[in-house]
Amino acid sequence: MSIYTRHSTKLAMVLAAFALVGTSMLAVTFEATRDNIAASEKKAKLALIAQILPPALYDNDIIRDAADLPAVPELGTAEPTLAYRALKDGKPVAVVLEAIAPDGYAGKIKLLIAIKSNGEISGVRVVTHKETPGLGDYIEIAKSNWIKVFDGTSLEKYPSNEWKVKKDGGQFDYMTGATITPRAVVKAVHKVLVWYSANHEKLFSLAGTGATT
Repeated sequence: MSIYTRHSTKLAMVLAAFALVGTSMLAVTFEATRDNIAASEKKAKLALIAQILPPALYDNDIIRDAADLPAVPELGTAEPTLAYRALKDGKPVAVVLEAIAPDGYAGKIKLLIAIKSNGEISGVRVVTHKETPGLGDYIEIAKSNWIKVFDGTSLEKYPSNEWKVKKDGGQFDYMTGATITPRAVVKAVHKVLVWYSANHEKLFSLAGTGATT
């Protein structure tokens, strides 16, 4: 074996040892922080959900009792999502659904929508979007109260032909010069309500992600 070959072999062994040590350290770090990360993620989700569904309305662990949903066209989702189900004394009181408005001005607008068992919206929040700063971003609760126009609305309050912005003959306000963004959100929320109306019983019959079945 030549000196060059021996050197290359030794170098490869050293690199392999470093890789093994590095992988082991990452694994140990992950195991040590996994519970903290999970707790932080749960806290963040609960904080956002609490904005649209007051915790006093339910007494279950809404994260543990969440149900897996497949991709649902009516929700605008192309991948599985979660339905966060709220119970009071074991009875359904509301559900928080993840949805997407696919036709925002600059792309997808991700939403959380809380719907009470009677079909009334408790609240809507925008999770992420790429709308134009200063115009389309008024859908964010931190920058405007516009998103609260959905509070208390339902299919009974407004028939389907009124789920539009006022410019299109509907019930919902919008900012002048920024019609596309609210139009997309109103359309998405309406679709979610229609889907919920047809599937609310099934939602509460699904096993929770934290169930040991």
